[in-house]
Amino acid sequence: MNFRKSIIPFTACLLSLTARSQSVYQSVTELAQRRVPWLTGHISFSSIAKENGKDVFVLQSKNDRLNISASSTNAAAKGLGYYLKNYCHRSMSHMGDNLSAVDKLPQVAEPVKIVSAADIRFALNYCTINYTMSFYRWQEWEHELDWMALNGVNLVLAPVGEEAVWQNTLRKLGYNEKEITQFIAGPAFSAWWLMGNLEGWGGPVTQGMIDQQAALQKKILARLKAFGMQPVMQGFYGMVPTSLKNKGVNLLEQGKWAGGFQRPAFLAPDSNFKKIAGIYYEELKKLYGNDLHYFAGDPFHEGGKSGEINVADYGQLVQQEMQKYFPGSTWVLQGWQNNPSSQILSKLDKSKVLVQELFGENTANWDTRKAYEGTPFIWCTVTNFGEKSGLYGKLQRFSNEVHRSHESSFASYMKGVGIMPEGINNNPVVCDFVLDLGWHQEKVESQDWIKSFVLARYGRSNEKIQQAWEIFLQTIYSSFDRPQEGPSESVFCARPSTKVGSVSSWGTRKRNYDVARFQEGVNLFVAAAPEMNNSATYQNDKIDFARQVLSNQGETVYQDMIAAFEQKDIAAFSQKSALFLSMIKLQDSLLSCNEHFQLYSWLKQANDFGKTTAEKKLAIKNAKTQITYWGPDNPATDLHEYANKEWSGLMKNFYLPRWEKFVAESMASLKGKNVTAPFNYFLFEQNWANQSDLYLPIKISKAKENEIIGKILNATDDKQMAPKAQ
Repeated sequence: MNFRKSIIPFTACLLSLTARSQSVYQSVTELAQRRVPWLTGHISFSSIAKENGKDVFVLQSKNDRLNISASSTNAAAKGLGYYLKNYCHRSMSHMGDNLSAVDKLPQVAEPVKIVSAADIRFALNYCTINYTMSFYRWQEWEHELDWMALNGVNLVLAPVGEEAVWQNTLRKLGYNEKEITQFIAGPAFSAWWLMGNLEGWGGPVTQGMIDQQAALQKKILARLKAFGMQPVMQGFYGMVPTSLKNKGVNLLEQGKWAGGFQRPAFLAPDSNFKKIAGIYYEELKKLYGNDLHYFAGDPFHEGGKSGEINVADYGQLVQQEMQKYFPGSTWVLQGWQNNPSSQILSKLDKSKVLVQELFGENTANWDTRKAYEGTPFIWCTVTNFGEKSGLYGKLQRFSNEVHRSHESSFASYMKGVGIMPEGINNNPVVCDFVLDLGWHQEKVESQDWIKSFVLARYGRSNEKIQQAWEIFLQTIYSSFDRPQEGPSESVFCARPSTKVGSVSSWGTRKRNYDVARFQEGVNLFVAAAPEMNNSATYQNDKIDFARQVLSNQGETVYQDMIAAFEQKDIAAFSQKSALFLSMIKLQDSLLSCNEHFQLYSWLKQANDFGKTTAEKKLAIKNAKTQITYWGPDNPATDLHEYANKEWSGLMKNFYLPRWEKFVAESMASLKGKNVTAPFNYFLFEQNWANQSDLYLPIKISKAKENEIIGKILNATDDKQMAPKAQ
């Protein structure tokens, strides 16, 4: 590891502190008991001071017992995570945990000290709350927060439970319950409601759902506090229902957002602004307390309309009300597109503002805008949009940019790092790497860092796997010099056409890496299987890498199929289209092998989220709508497929029927038949989302799994990929 570490004398001070360790950092002791009970009898914690204002932890073993001395609960948790990764070769992730007991407890003979390079280590994007966490209950949130703690996260976006705040606020403004639920979005769309993009879509939510989320938020906040993490709450930034104009309130209407959604309005900067802000913040306090210090909310986000108002004064008004009810709090703004504008920053007390360089894998606004005109900022990456399936992450660029910002003339404004994926159940290497950067004093070279990541992820050393990951750094995780919004998409997931561009409106199907070289890496990775049968994380990644290989092969076959159609070659089209459809079926079978890639896992969460039959139906419809046509009920929506997924169940029951209709109509056209009523894809998608099927996964034997992977990796011609005769 390229951490700054030093060997320090084991002083009498440390010995005396150890004696008091039983009562120090109790929440981290409980974390260890939950995740690594085999370690709990061999670990103690003690408290030390920060070093030059920075978090610090020190590890040392004595008499077969590890002591973690730390400057905060958060640093203690990171110290535990550091020991697990670098000594025990164990780790947690969103794509499987590797936390089995070690044969012999590794010893830290001499003290090892790690000092944080980042004041802030941030996690989550508004979109993560829906693309990944729409239907999380406490069990999933507890895992998430334990993972964050072990990775040193100390600032977390936490807008869960906002439905209750708005319900209570609107009641005081004279709204009835029907009017309130016409404003609140459904459980899979609350992020875009809170960001001021839409209102009511996916609803109406029930009182049970509102109460359930408020109770969940209280547990989240309590655990964050126990771990020494700060929540970023939803602030009041002027957003209100468009229907408020019917109650005589002066509004700035915002027009339409993507897909044709009606945006919520913004309050005009008059006396009603302070009145409603006051009601909102008082209701927030009643539900979630006074001990809140960070608030998010972006006025006029993604093309909102400020009209003729003075934007600088508006921003100042938002901050003043925030400070009135939560003195000393920080306003967190997303550095996305032109946000935050220079105007909105111009009259703010910037010592109480934090800007997230959200899209850091492609942008450097912190540099071009001179630290956002002298505003504290953190460097973040999105990497994944819509939780689309795909392997991607510009690892070395992450390190280069973080290091460059620390070495720049804007270093005093650079406050830390953050992960802001729209969906987090993918590419675990990205999250681990970025959060580790917050604990490095020097520039990190990804090819050095990856060795310890691989050991911690799979639990043992394997030469083939290490070689495979060296290739992955040169391919799927390379830092190519072109902008890209998330992973390269799979044409299998596209709404069928002879001219498929991107699968989603802002995505790309282009592979900015050598796909043949990538497959060489996958071949090496899979060759290690006999030694890795007991590693769940290896099994998860093996499926994901093979999925990517087949997705890449699908691109070539699609191009061949369309070329045959355009050349009016019926025989070639018949062959290539049959192959293309068989590949979708093969992908479905491959993904059935693992719960991380099953539609059922997502729909089961939604089903369990609802407590009544009506709630279950609503949640399932939300879940299915989000990953397909998204919304609104408008055939021209440009949001369809934004959250496309290569998942078993979805491949077979959604993407395959669409492509089968396309192939049938294309063949009819080639044979001179008149297709009088072309297949209505949008109607199919709506009907599919309205069904309550959960699509139970098909059980695949290990032998069948190996056969499927072998077919994908060893195919050299169409005959090997083609389905067997029935």
